[in-house]
Amino acid sequence: MVTKINDVPAIFQIYVPLPDNPLKNLNCYVLQSKNEWLIIDTGFNRPECKSALEHGMQELGIDIENTSLFLTHLHSDHTGLVYELTKNKKCTIYMGKIDYDYFVETTIGDTWIKTEQKFEQEGFPKEYTTALRNTNPARSFAPSGVFDAVTLQDGDIITIGDCTLQAILVPGHTPGQMCLYIQHEKILFTADHILFDITPNITSWLGVKNSLGDYIQSLYKIKKIPVQLALPAHRKNNINIYDRIEQILIHHKMRLYDTIDILSKKQPLTAYETASFMKWSMRGKCWEDFPITQRWFAVGETMAHLDYLIAIHLVEKLEGNINQYRLLYGAEKCKNNIDLSEKK
Repeated sequence: MVTKINDVPAIFQIYVPLPDNPLKNLNCYVLQSKNEWLIIDTGFNRPECKSALEHGMQELGIDIENTSLFLTHLHSDHTGLVYELTKNKKCTIYMGKIDYDYFVETTIGDTWIKTEQKFEQEGFPKEYTTALRNTNPARSFAPSGVFDAVTLQDGDIITIGDCTLQAILVPGHTPGQMCLYIQHEKILFTADHILFDITPNITSWLGVKNSLGDYIQSLYKIKKIPVQLALPAHRKNNINIYDRIEQILIHHKMRLYDTIDILSKKQPLTAYETASFMKWSMRGKCWEDFPITQRWFAVGETMAHLDYLIAIHLVEKLEGNINQYRLLYGAEKCKNNIDLSEKK
């Protein structure tokens, strides 16, 4: 299904379903200017996504060899089909350097093994990490191989016909996610940095000390940019982007408060145990009923909030074969020291 979003430049949205996934769909955006095309993100490497994307491209009359691709970040629901679409074809692929390098290492290196070990050290059961090797969509629907890309740094420019797009680095959701900004029209492709009816998952990444801290500062970075049309990668935009930024900041402040409250009553706890006491939006399901994949995401997000509290010296990590966490002060003092304002 193709929907026209904007006239000048011409922007279309291809609805790419994400079966069995709470995100529901990917909004694949296609920009056209002077007979040049740019496709933003692809969907999972699975037949349903490929069929929807190819039908949309056919409806728009797109030839992949006369088209460029921009991948906002490394997650498989955004990169999954890039290898299948471009193998043995002339197509320029743009991607932020940080996430591209991370993707390559994940694909050909031992990043997944190290990530499993990291989660197990945080209390995630080993039998679950083993089961997820074949069921985690980040792995099972990833690109079939490594692809060449033109890697971008913060502020780099892409030109499509008469349209100039600026890449904006917004670390947090991934180490090197990028938004695209059309300054003249004040149009922002927000990727997964800002979603409007679901909160982006912030997890703990290898080699990143404080993903949540990075994410919060990236929100303030976008807050400074004039935006009239914000185009998210999933679902709909139903609120002013600046109001949504405030909502997301409040959400994470409340999540930090919840983390503090849980530790104040039951510490020391592992990240897995802490996550099990959190309130999650899973249609009333208790922790024991959570699918393993959703437990993985929940524990990753809990780890990110614990990392943040460690970074501001409110929580201590008790390192061992299985790490545990405890507050350094009473709950009220910890809460009074939560400050999510912009860092100068």
